[in-house]
Amino acid sequence: MPHTSATSSPVPHAADSHDLIRVHGARQHNLKDVSIALPKRRLTVFTGVSGSGKSSLAFATIAAESQRLINETYPSFVQNLMPSQARPEVDVLEGLTAAIIVDQQRMGSDPRSTVGTATDANAMLRILFSRLGDPHIGPPSAYSFNTASISGSASITVAGGGNKTETADFSRTGGMCTQCEGRGTVSDIDLTQLYDDSKAIAEGAFTIPGWKSDSWWTVRTYAESGILDPHKPIREFTEQEMQDFLYREATKVKAGDSTVTYEGLIPKIQKSFLSKDRASMQPHVREFVDRAVTFTTCPSCEGTRLSEGARSSKIGQISIADACAMEIRDLAKWVRDLDEPSVAPLLDALRQTLDSFVEIGLGYLSLDRPSGTLSGGEAQRVKMIRHLGSSLTDVTYIFDEPTVGLHPHDIQRMNDLLLRLRDKGNTVLVVEHKPETIAIADHVVDLGPGPGSAGGTICFEGSLDGLRASDTVTGRHLDDRAALKDTVRTPTGALEIRGATAHNLQNVDVDIPLGILTVVTGVAGAGKSSLVHSSIPAGKGVISIDQSPIRGSRRSNPATYTGLLEPIRKAFAKANGVKPALFSANSAGACPTCNGVGVITTDLGIMAGVSTPCEDCDGKRFQASVLEHRLGGRNISEVLAMSVTEAGEFFAAGEARLPAAHKILERLVEVGLGYLSLGQPLNTLSGGERQRLKLATHMGETGGVYVLDEPTTGLHLADVAQLLGLLDRLVESGKSVVVIEHHQAVMAHADWIIDLGPGAGHDGGRVVFEGTPADLVAARSTLTGEHLAEYLAGAAQDDRA
Repeated sequence: MPHTSATSSPVPHAADSHDLIRVHGARQHNLKDVSIALPKRRLTVFTGVSGSGKSSLAFATIAAESQRLINETYPSFVQNLMPSQARPEVDVLEGLTAAIIVDQQRMGSDPRSTVGTATDANAMLRILFSRLGDPHIGPPSAYSFNTASISGSASITVAGGGNKTETADFSRTGGMCTQCEGRGTVSDIDLTQLYDDSKAIAEGAFTIPGWKSDSWWTVRTYAESGILDPHKPIREFTEQEMQDFLYREATKVKAGDSTVTYEGLIPKIQKSFLSKDRASMQPHVREFVDRAVTFTTCPSCEGTRLSEGARSSKIGQISIADACAMEIRDLAKWVRDLDEPSVAPLLDALRQTLDSFVEIGLGYLSLDRPSGTLSGGEAQRVKMIRHLGSSLTDVTYIFDEPTVGLHPHDIQRMNDLLLRLRDKGNTVLVVEHKPETIAIADHVVDLGPGPGSAGGTICFEGSLDGLRASDTVTGRHLDDRAALKDTVRTPTGALEIRGATAHNLQNVDVDIPLGILTVVTGVAGAGKSSLVHSSIPAGKGVISIDQSPIRGSRRSNPATYTGLLEPIRKAFAKANGVKPALFSANSAGACPTCNGVGVITTDLGIMAGVSTPCEDCDGKRFQASVLEHRLGGRNISEVLAMSVTEAGEFFAAGEARLPAAHKILERLVEVGLGYLSLGQPLNTLSGGERQRLKLATHMGETGGVYVLDEPTTGLHLADVAQLLGLLDRLVESGKSVVVIEHHQAVMAHADWIIDLGPGAGHDGGRVVFEGTPADLVAARSTLTGEHLAEYLAGAAQDDRA
């Protein structure tokens, strides 16, 4: 009988039906019962104004639940060692795959963390030098600046056979420089900034932040230790007393009924302040460290962090210090030229890692670059490196604005990488504002319609053409283009920079005009930040607003961060005849049950902890007696629940009129944060909201020159016009504004452009253009000029249409 085949198509396999990520009833943060189905193995872009709920859906709901479910697959012992995660507020989540988050969180604030240690590159280099280095100095640890050399001997008792006692020797060869302890810099402390030597310790001699003469720690360790006379002026100390005061090693001493550890002032300062990354310090502590401490390159290791032995071992003429100092693209070439069959697998892995740096546009970095100095965009791209060569498929990659810090020339390369991850069979979710990246999406989800409480709903989902035709905020502004100004302002002076050589700058001479809006641009790694942040002369009234993140906990909010709460507390105290501390949820007025947090968190061991509103204060954070005190008919909890706009009206007139608070609130409205509530925890703010909150805070400072580092970060297309208006108002008020920026709308709006390049790293560091935006477009002599001309040509086409 002849073979026959069925003419009907086969029934799809049940496993192939799971091609959607389904979200039903999401209420995380400001999401309003959101339900949506996202296609797997496609590129989905989430758009919407800043604060509309994009990150709440992508990160706080989808990614958070995926990671929580994966953690639950581990044994309970392992789960206890991992941070517990609460289930997001959502009814149903189906079709999830393993989520890999690639966000903009800064990388390691540890002073010993570098690009090399944060990736696998340094580890592979150490193995390479331990095998091929001449002279051979030891195992890979001998080339590590995080490992100190140690040796010793001890007596040990061997059980069995008479319990013999033997002497055991132990040694480990490390590569750490002993003088700087692997930091590459040494500190010189100005003692006059630590204490007033005309006073005694008991009289409040210390001028260190947080060190008060009546504090328990100061009294116990210095006043009651018996080592020093607390009533004797410091300038009258004997030589031995001064030695004990400044340099004595940690010593256990009796202080009253307790035993405390006494330690000299210098080692105490080094452990308390200098072991931390500067960017992670609170502003007043950072100001103290900048004033009291001078950091210089370690003379012993010349900033390489490595011991002399580690620097003496070489492959050819190159030591591991030389290799780490190279630009990564040059190091990749050096590694490719090595032909050593004995370490061939290691060389292949190292080449692949270094080539990934180059491919992702970070070839201008070096492995010894401190990871804390990377911008948010650079940090995100470094995190991408380990995923580019991964064999994993069918996972979900979630990116947070991957184009941050990228010149238009570099955005296409980033788009190609996102598409490559998708084409390997992965689901790629991207939170993004740039039209160039929205354009490559297979699926677009637009949230809004507004920010904060006005957002949290799905306004549109579908194709790019559908978004463009929709009447959403994003759809209306998708093709927005700023035009060149008809006239540009005339400078009133100039900041002269001469012979700038910071990082990759090549002896740059340039005049930054004053009294106008100046944009400094160029490809990533061209030297923009080095020119502006490292080379502008000191003492010029410069207010620098960089990309360092706001560090806020659940206890921090816009009112505390901006200083707004201080005049409000004092006004409440004066109106009610009580002390101001009552009106702080972090002080005397806090609800004793929840300690002023507003929620009670229950630890459920291996299961996710549960947070519920405090029943005693109903989530208001204050004692009931405090809420009886009123100002203008409102209690402190009701004031903190107001939006910035509402509070501005409240403190503008009447019984609650408070000019100091009103001025701060006006600045918050001016940067577009009128919708935020005063008491909203900072850890719930989006990246764009935090950036603008920082800008509003600095606008209250006195200074003639404002330096802004990519202020469009996290801004929706609709918000860029508002930012341009703010920059104009700053200039019109008599300020000079210098902006480091890639956004073409800001370039087009500038009075003067300084373009650095032509490339990145050692291919950059030169001024390739100075002049007006119109001249830059007319010349088209640089990459920036070409992209700005294309942008403006698009604007002209839109006008004709």
